[in-house]
Amino acid sequence: MQMSALLQKNNRKLKETITVKKAMKSMMVVAVLATIIFTILYRTMENGVMLSLAITAGTISYHFVIRYVVAGIFNRVMQNRADLSKTWYQQRTWEEKLYKKLHVKKWKSKMPTYEPENFDLRIHTPEEIAGAMCQAELSHEVIVIFSFLPLFTVPAFGAFWVFLITSVLSALMDLLFAIMQRYNRPRILKLCRK
Repeated sequence: MQMSALLQKNNRKLKETITVKKAMKSMMVVAVLATIIFTILYRTMENGVMLSLAITAGTISYHFVIRYVVAGIFNRVMQNRADLSKTWYQQRTWEEKLYKKLHVKKWKSKMPTYEPENFDLRIHTPEEIAGAMCQAELSHEVIVIFSFLPLFTVPAFGAFWVFLITSVLSALMDLLFAIMQRYNRPRILKLCRK
């Protein structure tokens, strides 16, 4: 019964793949183009509104691009493999209580998955899926840290609040994905032991 439910869920996620990938890539391209356009407009018009729009679009572009760069590096290095016995991947005793307070079980299924085929039990073994989960977790954790790098540009551009708000929102989004991976991994590891 549990295996059947996981397969049905993964089938739904596979159908979302094209939409999620296209949407993310499209948003990144739009943000980069907007950055270029608003920067050109600011340089020609020297209008403060254009500068604010260029900074905002540039910051959003950064957050999209950094996801592709970090995920690409982890994918190249780890190839969805991980030593599951490493301490970092072990769930701590306090995590289960935290996940209950955060109601992770209720919202995790509503989160998009960029490459659901990596988590599909029809294609991969539970061990392979656990490795993909570790890689995804690490990617999101590194992105959380990198989300705050735009704050170093505040002295050059000002607009502290634009950088802070986009950095915090970006970090929170990636933290949700890291939490989701850590929440799900013990469940997939149970399948490994069966």
